[in-house]
Amino acid sequence: MNSTIKIICSISLLFSIGGCTIKKQNTKTTETKKPNIIYILADDLGYGDISFNGQEKFATPNIDKLAKDGMFFTDHYAGSTVCAPSRSTLMTGQHTGNTFIRGNKRVTDEGQLPIKSSIVTVPELLKSAGYVTGAFGKWGLGYPGSEGDPNNQGFDEFYGYNCQRIAHNYYPYHLWHNQTKIMLEGNSGKKTETYAPELIHEQALSFIEKNKDTTFFMYYPTIIPHAELLLPEKYITKYRGKLLPEKTFNGVDDGKAYKNGGYGTQREAHAAFAAMVHLLDTHVGEIRNKLEKAGIAENTIIIFTSDNGPHQEGGADPKYFNSNGELKGVKRDLYEGGIRVPMIAYWPEKINANSTSNHISAFWDVMPTFCEIAQVNTPETINGISFLPELIGKKQEEHSYLYWEFHEQGGKQAVRLGNWKGIRLKMNTNSNAPIELYNLANDIGEEHNIANENPEIVKKISEIMNNEHSFSKEFSFGYEK
Repeated sequence: MNSTIKIICSISLLFSIGGCTIKKQNTKTTETKKPNIIYILADDLGYGDISFNGQEKFATPNIDKLAKDGMFFTDHYAGSTVCAPSRSTLMTGQHTGNTFIRGNKRVTDEGQLPIKSSIVTVPELLKSAGYVTGAFGKWGLGYPGSEGDPNNQGFDEFYGYNCQRIAHNYYPYHLWHNQTKIMLEGNSGKKTETYAPELIHEQALSFIEKNKDTTFFMYYPTIIPHAELLLPEKYITKYRGKLLPEKTFNGVDDGKAYKNGGYGTQREAHAAFAAMVHLLDTHVGEIRNKLEKAGIAENTIIIFTSDNGPHQEGGADPKYFNSNGELKGVKRDLYEGGIRVPMIAYWPEKINANSTSNHISAFWDVMPTFCEIAQVNTPETINGISFLPELIGKKQEEHSYLYWEFHEQGGKQAVRLGNWKGIRLKMNTNSNAPIELYNLANDIGEEHNIANENPEIVKKISEIMNNEHSFSKEFSFGYEK
């Protein structure tokens, strides 16, 4: 089924959401224009890796300013605790009990199992509402040319890494521009002359410039600060010798895995990590500056977040940086540190500046939110609830609960039910394994398992876990990093 048929089958009549359209700038007419949408997705950035949210070893002034000028969501959750399923929930509006991609599963030398063509995605819905769509960074939801290729899932333009394994490397042999393989001669052999995040960022800024007079959706899934911890010398100098004791990582510097998923050696892992987050912060600032210069900042909504909690690979040191703040766990955990992520929403004159929301939300809420902004209906199969009302100060519908499942390390399930958090481990071999229970209102670090004292809550969470897990052999569970 091609994308045009998918849209015709899945999209209902447009409806009005008065108050969410903004007058065109630089015109005296009363004609309205839907807002541009930019979604910036950091890779493995922890809840505590931003200075306004507790990071003390380095600063993130541009991200901090985005929060000061917008709204910070304290209780926002990634779709999963690793890359591919988290992005699948984002694109499909379905949690990991329903979404097609539930693991990082490699199926070719370059690329992961593809999202099916029958699945409706965020860019397809926005295209149906007249948006020009672009993605710049890491995809990971379908190998080049497959039905899951970004160009076959609603993106007019794609530039970056198709394969999340190759996206481990910052000096790759090639990137993709739509269906064209762009060879990077400066990285041939063992050369490291062309830093991919810089190329990708330039293309993203160019997309904004080219489409400043249209209405666009820009998905910016940067690979920063995922391992490996490599970047040009000009960035690392600022932090050299300031984050002691340093950490050394002996990585892959030749052989089959070199620039093919293996993490390169880094003798100054602390300085490199801080420099990479600094670069991410710089890119956020440059996107805002580009919008200002183009005269479209007031008619653009920016969302900034991360795809899961902090990693421990390639020399990364989340304990040293306190990357998960008060939260327990890291990437691959369903404890808060693995899935609770910072989320900032910025929309001039619509979102109150310097505001905070404790609305409980997750990646599967992004689709209905963007569709409500774009005035287009969503598929009936989604699990998400639009958080647009929360953004603009209207009455917000709340989730009854949030649900996750993850199939590595014996299998895990988690449910957030109000302030209650339930976690089941080893669910692959025992669907009725004991549930740990925490009260996040007074135990955000999930230190005190109070399941024995609250059997009725545990029973309710167990019922949710059993009901929300839909198993089929066709789903992708995979275990690639």
